[in-house]
Amino acid sequence: MNTVEQNLANWKQSLFPSIPVGGLLSRNPVAYKWMAPFRVWMLREAVFWRLHDLMTQSYALHQRGHGLGARILLRSGFESLATLIYVNQLMQQVLDGKLDFHVFGEKTTTLLLGSRKNEDGPRSLNIVTVLEKCDKRYPGMMELYANLSESAHPSYEGLCTGYSKIDHDEYETNFSNRWMELYGDQHLGSMELCMGTFHHEYDDVWPALMEKLEGWIEANDAVLEATKN
Repeated sequence: MNTVEQNLANWKQSLFPSIPVGGLLSRNPVAYKWMAPFRVWMLREAVFWRLHDLMTQSYALHQRGHGLGARILLRSGFESLATLIYVNQLMQQVLDGKLDFHVFGEKTTTLLLGSRKNEDGPRSLNIVTVLEKCDKRYPGMMELYANLSESAHPSYEGLCTGYSKIDHDEYETNFSNRWMELYGDQHLGSMELCMGTFHHEYDDVWPALMEKLEGWIEANDAVLEATKN
């Protein structure tokens, strides 16, 4: 069993089946009378479920030689990872005094409920903007995402490179499905990078930030109550 398979098997056993509100209130009744920290829990676990699903399907397609579909799903995986990184960045900004808590609450609402088709709700963020912020923590992430995007779109790479090759000696263009030839050897490495970064943000960064945020909310509850409107 390779690293990706092992991660996927471990993840399947670790997915949260539910988030009991009563459990959060027992954990910290002051912090969880506010909706923002609950939304942060929701975002964390929803990202985990989505990323596990995407990585499972990307790996399955790669194993069957479907290189393009595997890359498109991996691209979506990096978008999901970026959402968790961004949530963690927002929590740190609150703790550093750089982001108003109530604005933070609005941002968590947008991340959790944002949509491009529901005009009555918040408009979802541009994921490229989120990825650009994440690239400051993980330099090279935006470049990797951009390369995956070239494959996903019907651009030069998505059309000509992926399906044709010029024979200069014979002056002809030959067509074939070239995705595994072009990217098959590097796909699992990119998956491992995505999954490893998620492990760090989910297991190490998020729990420490959430504990600090809960304490910060409790310490500043009176001020937050006075300014919530």
